[in-house]
Amino acid sequence: MILFLGIRPGKPSQTSLKGIPCPHCGQQGTLTLVSRPNYFHIFWIPLFTISTSRYIECSHCLKVFDEKSFTPAMQRALPR
Repeated sequence: MILFLGIRPGKPSQTSLKGIPCPHCGQQGTLTLVSRPNYFHIFWIPLFTISTSRYIECSHCLKVFDEKSFTPAMQRALPR
């Protein structure tokens, strides 16, 4: 019997961060949090989430901030 096991990324979800200025360009209301889960799967059926990668993107200057470079204001605005 052949088993197809592996890890696949899921669909990204986007959440707008209101009232937080972009540290790069200074525009307010342009930051979007993007979360993408990684699933363990068997036969391409997702079983459980292994990890979730998150980053914040500015729609004005297109700067992308990874989790290590989140400012304290960004971290406070993240949904729980």
